[in-house]
Amino acid sequence: MNLFAHFQGVVHGAIQTLIASGKLPQGLDLSRVTTEPPRDQTHGDVSTNAAMVLAKAAGLQPRIIAEMLVPLLAANADVVSASAAGPGFINIKLQDAFWPKLMSAALISGDDYGSSKLGAGQKVNVEYVSANPTGPLHVGHCRGAIFGDALASLLLVAGYEVTKEYYINDAGGQVDVLAQSAMLRYREALGEDIGEIPAGLYPGDYLKPVGQKLKEEFGTSLLGKNDYLEIVRARTIDLMMDLVRDDLASLNIKQEVFFSEKSLHTSGAVAKAIAKLRLEGLVYQGSLPPPKGEVNEDWEDREQTLFRSTQFGDDIDRPLMKSDGSFTYFASDVAYSADKIARGFDQLIYVLGADHGGYVKRLQALGKAFAGDKVQVDPKLCQLVKLFRNGEPVRMSKRAGEFVTLRDVVDEVGPDVVRFMMLYRKNEAPLDFDFAKVTEQSKDNPVFYVQYAHARICSVLRKAEEAGLNIKTNSGIDFSLLTDEAEKTVIRKIAEFPRMVEAAALAHEPHRISFYLYELASEFHSLWNKGKESPQLRFILQDQDNLSLTRLAFLRVIRYSLANGLRILGVRPVEEM
Repeated sequence: MNLFAHFQGVVHGAIQTLIASGKLPQGLDLSRVTTEPPRDQTHGDVSTNAAMVLAKAAGLQPRIIAEMLVPLLAANADVVSASAAGPGFINIKLQDAFWPKLMSAALISGDDYGSSKLGAGQKVNVEYVSANPTGPLHVGHCRGAIFGDALASLLLVAGYEVTKEYYINDAGGQVDVLAQSAMLRYREALGEDIGEIPAGLYPGDYLKPVGQKLKEEFGTSLLGKNDYLEIVRARTIDLMMDLVRDDLASLNIKQEVFFSEKSLHTSGAVAKAIAKLRLEGLVYQGSLPPPKGEVNEDWEDREQTLFRSTQFGDDIDRPLMKSDGSFTYFASDVAYSADKIARGFDQLIYVLGADHGGYVKRLQALGKAFAGDKVQVDPKLCQLVKLFRNGEPVRMSKRAGEFVTLRDVVDEVGPDVVRFMMLYRKNEAPLDFDFAKVTEQSKDNPVFYVQYAHARICSVLRKAEEAGLNIKTNSGIDFSLLTDEAEKTVIRKIAEFPRMVEAAALAHEPHRISFYLYELASEFHSLWNKGKESPQLRFILQDQDNLSLTRLAFLRVIRYSLANGLRILGVRPVEEM
């Protein structure tokens, strides 16, 4: 049961009553009317902005609308009182009898508690990681991988149909450099002394196994072969993508679609997509002023083929062809966007690194060019991760082959810690990751604090089962017995979970779930500590089976909220610590 969605319906009903009576005009847009927890719990249980957002369209002061709504809301059977506050907010206090009904519904929902039909089956493509297949994934890729995977999981729970996708950048000069680097390691595997890796090639040791596999597969047959580059490039990309998939698997990430950039060129999709834009008058011959700051790799001081990107909100029009007649990198983006839209997605989410800020407007422009407003395009930027060890920076440099890989981080602290901590900041905020702090067992370590709450609950449930109590029953549970303020605080926090899932899904912000889990864990630990001081608040009480079973059911609902939230983040809800 979504408490806030339920009362949003109640508020809408009250507004419709005022419209029917002629006190409010017809045709009001109710889409911005929200119901949420008040910032101050002493104000009530539910707050709505209805009067504030309807005032302008209704031609009335917010306070006047609020005073008309208050008696209608107060008349609801689940409401104790409703009152107007400030310029027109309305605070609603619920009957004590409402909370047991909510808890019973949550108990019955179990592992499905918090799930929603909000998405109504809309098709969403979440593309994330999409790193060049030129080396192992590093810690920067790690954040985008986790963010994208958690966002996909969140959207699934909220009722969307989600495709998780990886775009393989297997066309262009960087894969030629990769092939040349792998060929060098192949010769090394055959026993040749290759000396120092030439500047411009990839020097990392991660290519040594690739050279060895090329030797095992081809023997010496690649030596002296004129077309060796094409063969080595194809096999090396396959081997590097195996490495990428293995790295992602260490974080429990599995994407369904791996889409090849090269396939867009070999199939003619790039030329077709550009031809379609040309027919619509969106491609022209012209020249561009040099970009401010660093010169873009696609910019040339000449007349060239351009996409009218500025027509759709971009800063500049975008080049489609280079002076040698080949397509620019952006031309691949054109075809890729067209392909995604042709596959019928309602939303396209691109998870990009912080250095891809310039892609936001151009990707949105392509979405509008091919689909108008029918498809929502939302590029999400993940800011940099800074690694520390006991406060000292950990250096990394991909070009020098001395970078800290994703796998290095996962192997040291485990996937649960990495996933939770990478989601404990908004994706647009820089993140400091200290190996020492993320493994300490304290309240200051969020992942420990949340998992410890879940493990504590599992421990109590095990002890109760060993004592012969039926911890799985849903009958005979009377949540009205939970009257202590600490218990009520936890219940109110549990009630927020379904709303939090929907709000996080709409905003594409999975970090909201990690924040919520920490808050719920904090309220639970406070209740636990209060039970140490007040024995009557303990979960298992001798000769009070009804109250004990009710509190055990209460623990189960807390556990469902914690476990379901952790699963959205891709973190195991551990049962022992």
